[in-house]
Amino acid sequence: MSQPDSTMKTIVTATILCVVCSFAVSAAAVALRPMQEENKVLDRQRNILDAAGLSLGEFGKPAAELDKEQIEALWAWVSPELVDLETGEVNADLDPEKYEPREAAKKDEDSIEITDPQFDIGVPRREKVARVYYVKKPGSEKIEMVVLPVYGKGLWSTLYGYMALKNDLETIAGLTFYEHAETPGLGGEVDNTKWKAQWVGNKLYDTDGNPAARVAKGPAPDGDEFAVDGLSGATITCRGVTNLVRYWAGPNGYGPFLDKVKKRLTGDASAEADQPESSVESGVEQYDIDNVGPKEPVGE
Repeated sequence: MSQPDSTMKTIVTATILCVVCSFAVSAAAVALRPMQEENKVLDRQRNILDAAGLSLGEFGKPAAELDKEQIEALWAWVSPELVDLETGEVNADLDPEKYEPREAAKKDEDSIEITDPQFDIGVPRREKVARVYYVKKPGSEKIEMVVLPVYGKGLWSTLYGYMALKNDLETIAGLTFYEHAETPGLGGEVDNTKWKAQWVGNKLYDTDGNPAARVAKGPAPDGDEFAVDGLSGATITCRGVTNLVRYWAGPNGYGPFLDKVKKRLTGDASAEADQPESSVESGVEQYDIDNVGPKEPVGE
């Protein structure tokens, strides 16, 4: 066989293999897509349950250790809603299950430019509409907690997480981060269970209503109801966490929405004052909504 014929045969064989492999990879991607979407939803649910303390409160372990059935049982407490961040009003035009805030933040028509913010979260734009989560006992319309997606720049990455607020909307029930690329052992300690527990019970706003929660420089001062311990060697990450918590709590974040929810809760409380007490049966009966875990110092 001549050299040109051998070369051509090699090229044809390689081409056929590439085409076959491409079809195989594409078919696998299509077949696995439903499973990937299901896992994506479960991961989101786990992180929200952790932020709200529901997993530890009911099962005594983080949501990552729960099976699908346990996640579904706890998720009965949670209901999503889309809100316009500028007005705080509910957005009924979009599907809260299908809406993707990250994609919206990339589109000029679905986002706004962040210019000269009081608390810099390090990103140029944010979505106009956000997905929020209410925590309610199954069968009840009383809001026990509100869980808010939050994000902002650290040292090396954008940190994405959830902040849960008790129903006074001024007390932090939990803060957790599910995606970041901060330095392990330094900024990566935002994942430290003991450090995250320090946020529980801290106040989000000062007496004038200004966002005041923060990461301290060094140990948090005794009696400071706004501060958690700083992370050693992670000054920029700590500053980023402070900024993102305050930004999303403020008027350019969830401030207008929280104001409306607070008015709604005040109205509900007034209406319930004249009603007889009643108990609500649920599949998650043992959970104490006001006991989401102790505050412990970071480190061993």
